Parts: sequence; C-alpha cells; structure tokens
Amino acid sequence: MTPKRPRGTGAFPKPVEPPAAPKPDPADLYGALDLGTNSCRMLIAQPKGNQFHVVDSFSKTVQLGAGLEATSRLSRASMSRTLQALRICQRKLEQHHVKRMRLVATEACRRARNARDFIRQVRRETGLALEIIQPEEEARLAVVSCAPLVSTRTEQLLVVDIGGGSTELVWIDISSVPRHERPRAIMRLHAGFHPPESPFPAAKVVDWISVPLGVATLKDQFQDVEDDAARFALMSWFFEENLADFSPYSHQQPREGFQIIGTSGTVTTVAASFLNLRRYDRNKVDGLRMTSDQIDRVIREYLILGPEGRRVDPRIGRDRHTLIMSGAAILQALMRIWPTDRLSVADRGLREGLLYAQMCADGVLEDGPF
Repeated sequence: MTPKRPRGTGAFPKPVEPPAAPKPDPADLYGALDLGTNSCRMLIAQPKGNQFHVVDSFSKTVQLGAGLEATSRLSRASMSRTLQALRICQRKLEQHHVKRMRLVATEACRRARNARDFIRQVRRETGLALEIIQPEEEARLAVVSCAPLVSTRTEQLLVVDIGGGSTELVWIDISSVPRHERPRAIMRLHAGFHPPESPFPAAKVVDWISVPLGVATLKDQFQDVEDDAARFALMSWFFEENLADFSPYSHQQPREGFQIIGTSGTVTTVAASFLNLRRYDRNKVDGLRMTSDQIDRVIREYLILGPEGRRVDPRIGRDRHTLIMSGAAILQALMRIWPTDRLSVADRGLREGLLYAQMCADGVLEDGPF
C-alpha cells in the first residue's frame, strides 16, 4: 500500500516577496535642475552621511541655444523641445513630492533677448520657477560639486567646467589648509568665493573667469571652416586667446601639488573613449585621472575618424558627436598652457553643486572626511 504523503509536502513553496526598499521621506528630498545651452538635467536626492543618494534623475539634449549666435534669441523650436523636457522634470518632482529644490538656467538664458519671456512661459505651462544665475555662481557651484575629488596633496587647484554656452575656470589656493581639511574647505565655498571670516581654514580663490565660449557656441563660430583639422586648430587657438585676462595664466606654477579637475560632457566622453567603453559607466569615469598624452591620443583618434566616423562611434554617442571637437579644442588648450600632465575627470557639475549647497545650508550633511 502506497504510503500517503503528509499534506503539503512536495508542493511548490510559496514565493517569499523581498521586502520593498523603503520609500524616502519626501521631507528628506532635494531637487536640482540645470538648464544649459545644450542640455536639461535634473537630480532628486536625499542626504546620506556627508554625501547624497540619488533617488531619480533626468538628462536630455534640448539644444536651447541653437541659433542663438546668429539671432540673439531662443528659437520657437528650441523652446518647444525644452518645454517638453521640463514637463518630464515637473512630473518627477511632483511624483516624489519634492519641496526643497533649486531650478536654474545658465548662459543661453543669460544671453537671449527673449529669455525672460521664456522663463514666464515655463512657469505658466509647467509651474517650475526657473532662475537665471550669474557666471560667478555657476562657477562656484561647479567647484563645490568637485570637492570629493580634491586630493589631500593638492595645494593649487584649477576647476574647469566646459558647458554648452560658456566655460568657467576657477583657480584656488588651498596650500594653507591642513591636508585632511582640503576637500571640506572647497565645499565651504558654497557660501561664496569670498566668504565671511570663519574659524575653519579657508580655501582662497586666486582668480576665476567665465569665457562665453562653450561646446555649442564655439562650434557655431567656426562652422564655416570646412576642413576638420583646421577648424579644430582654430577653435583651440581662439579659446586660448580668450584666456588672456585670467591672471594665473601668466604665472609659472610648480607641477607638484597642482591639480586640474575637468567637469563636463566633453571630459567624460574623452575618458569613456580612452577606456573604450561601448556603454557608458559612471563608476569607471568619475574620478579617473588621465595624462595629457592620453588625452592627446584620444583627440588624435577623433581627428582621424573625421565627422562621419565620430557620428557612428558608440563611445562618443549620437547626442555629442557634433560637439565633441569644440569641447576637445577647449580641453587641449587648457592642458597645453597649465603646468600639469594630469587631469581628474569629474562626472558631476552644476546639479551636484546645487544639491551640496542646499544641503550644506540646511546643515543636513554629516561632518567627516570624504
């Protein structure tokens, strides 16, 4: 007689659902939106220790500044593209119930004659209150975003933010700051390049400049030059000419203790090409240090590829292939004229700076080394 199995044996076990990750408290969330000449980017994040954890993000090429060089106005097509992207941002902010946020626009809106009308249209159609920030604040926020990448051995720091419509450069002296405090001293610049007296050791901003040439505006100025290599050389020379008023340019600085941090799509694309990444990986790119020889080698590869080769190169991407050579011209000029043979790559920028600044002002970041 066949023995009877106890009830339930041999049956498939009931699946155990993993506990869902707790949703972040909306009261802990911060939003940051950067509307640039070429892109619209947003982050939603919550403080975590002395950093932050990204809860949601958005990035879209909108080409808001397309045609701006010729007309000094934002075109209807570019404003329409940008509004579509901003509606997505607005839905994400609502979905996460974000209350604390900073939404900023930069060079294209600083220069366009109809920018104020566009800002009002954005408010009317999306409810988003964009503010146009000045170049000094844009530069300061880019610097703050890079604080975690500052080496404790660095005494002179140059932060370069290559945007779509402008390029910001900030030269900082941190030689008088104790080594372990140097990244945090950079973070404290969120209060201003010349903050009030403080008991903490301070980073000294030696000089800064906002050059009204970014990857989009520089490309537009030389689009009538047909030869690819000649256009690249002219763009690099022209950008260097526009740095003549930047005071550290004429001073001889020692290589030891000098660090350049580059933050932009150009810098991260060059890094991804160097690493031969067919699929972009932020963890491999952010914080990477490249030598000037490695950067030159990648740029030479771009020139050999030519416009058509760059268009289909998966390391560059379809959104960036038309802008990579103007960005590379800026990058090559910077590496040529300053006393270093290394560049620290930062996949971070204005959005991260906006988040750090808000969180620092609210005192929600923990103290301690990065």
